[in-house]
Amino acid sequence: MRFLCPARAARRPLPRRVAIGGAVAILLSAFVLFTPSSSGIYLPLVIKGIASSVGTIFSNVTEQKSRPEPTDIDRVTNDTLGFAKVFVVGLPERSDKRDAMALASTLTGFRVEWVDGVNGEQISDKAVPFGIDRERLWNTNLGSWRGHMTAVWRIVEENLESALIMEDDMDWDTRLKSQLPMIAQGARELFPAPRPHSTPSPYGWGWDLLWLGHCGEVFPELLDENKGKPTDDAGIRYMSRKFTISDDPTVPDLDKVTGLIDFRIELPHTRWVHITGAPICTFAYALSNRGARKVLFDLSVNHLTGPFDNALAGLCRRAVSDYGTLVPDEAGDRGLDTKCISVTPPIFFHHKAKGPVNADSDIQTVAGGKIREHGTTENIVWSARGNLRNMIMGTEMESQYD
Repeated sequence: MRFLCPARAARRPLPRRVAIGGAVAILLSAFVLFTPSSSGIYLPLVIKGIASSVGTIFSNVTEQKSRPEPTDIDRVTNDTLGFAKVFVVGLPERSDKRDAMALASTLTGFRVEWVDGVNGEQISDKAVPFGIDRERLWNTNLGSWRGHMTAVWRIVEENLESALIMEDDMDWDTRLKSQLPMIAQGARELFPAPRPHSTPSPYGWGWDLLWLGHCGEVFPELLDENKGKPTDDAGIRYMSRKFTISDDPTVPDLDKVTGLIDFRIELPHTRWVHITGAPICTFAYALSNRGARKVLFDLSVNHLTGPFDNALAGLCRRAVSDYGTLVPDEAGDRGLDTKCISVTPPIFFHHKAKGPVNADSDIQTVAGGKIREHGTTENIVWSARGNLRNMIMGTEMESQYD
């Protein structure tokens, strides 16, 4: 995400909340962003330079309205980050990535289980989903799909209430456990739902997919198929809801944040928990048990429309863009009514390690013998990968941007 900063306009103060997570206390303020209304603060949003008047900041969600109990929200700081398990998908031969993941995860306080990635050439023609021509889809993309689907299959097979799935080159801020309480609160605000059983989930029970790491994301109300809808349309009102975390020190400065959306207002150090639009890359995402069943059906048993990340984004996009459509011929399958949430800017991003540049990806081949002298990760301030030595030695954390 790249922010554009025009001259500051006077505006009234925004409501604030305080969230404290793990050992590091972060002062955050939070409010909910909805679609147009007759009151509130006008927030013009811009994508590709085209203004869209779809946002109004409300202050009618108070701190007491849906504040989780401490023992409930604190589960985001356990050794599986509030999920039943954390899976990491990666090829067995990439021992370099497994070594780095072992250090980064244990030093920041959580444990992972590995799901072996698959070489696409090993997948039988009979196992390729309907709709895929393997002559046109790279074998590396096919192998990536199967690795992710194995992780999804395990959620269903083991009947897990939820799991976080990430790729093997992920990085995150060393203050991850201080970020998660507000993200969990945002998920509850967007999809409130009663508990199905006695075990509490810090993220609530109303969501199917929680997209925590991506290359870039757009707000769904700005997608082409939604731009012409009236402001009082049920779908527009549904998809435009946002939970906003401001004054977040784990968000880089405006000129350092990368992604797909430009914001025509100065909102430094701001993160949004919002309805998913069309994210790129499946760096890190969580699935509830219900969500895993939908993904296993839509991206394997029923059909597959392309590379895994595009197909997963397509499922969420169909669900949000068809929301509120009552005519069956227009609604299609409604994306199985999948309830997807994204976090923008993301809190997980792929790390470009020092060493050969062509070692970055196991899907795409980078020509040449370039060597990277220093590792780097976009959108992460106190990079866990960049601070491994500091965490081992007990010395002060370093920002990537100082």
